[in-house]
Amino acid sequence: MPENENWLPLFPLNAVLFPDGILPLKVFETRYIDMVRDCMKRKAPFGIVLIKSGPEVGVLAEPEATGCLAHIVAWDAPQLGVLLLRIQGGARFRILETRTEKDQHLTARVEMLETVSGVLLKQHQACADILALVIRDINTKGRIEQGADFDTPFPETLQLHDAGWVANRWSEILPIPMKARQKLLELDDPQSRLTIIHQYLQQHHIV
Repeated sequence: MPENENWLPLFPLNAVLFPDGILPLKVFETRYIDMVRDCMKRKAPFGIVLIKSGPEVGVLAEPEATGCLAHIVAWDAPQLGVLLLRIQGGARFRILETRTEKDQHLTARVEMLETVSGVLLKQHQACADILALVIRDINTKGRIEQGADFDTPFPETLQLHDAGWVANRWSEILPIPMKARQKLLELDDPQSRLTIIHQYLQQHHIV
């Protein structure tokens, strides 16, 4: 849980992070390097939020209201002023109010959203089966092309029996607009999220 009465440092991006999702992140702006270093020192997460309006670099962007905790699982500093992070999504949160800190990064008072687990229903089994094949193919191709340098874009442990987990992984890899990903992230019911994914896969003759 974020400290300081649920005030959480935010990192607005043109990306949507889902619970348990893996995201590589290059940090080079001083305000965010300082923010990330502070999080690492405190062993605390920060929040990834999709940019609603504004740029990714420079002027502060307006974030969407729902985001996801980002836990740093690995990092590297290949050169001065650059941090390369590998982050994993945690719980979702809803922003209640924001404030701008002196160094021009955003923090927000947040409300943590309940994580609802959902057993994979029979009608969605094909979504899990095909996802397993996609993950295997991406990992195999990555290892062949990059060898030891390959970092899988998927969590180490596959939870193909969990409706929310399956829906989240599809939400990350399908070629859909960021706004559509955001709407999926905002859904509290994992079965609803997976039902929408299943309909998409049917419409595109994937299942």
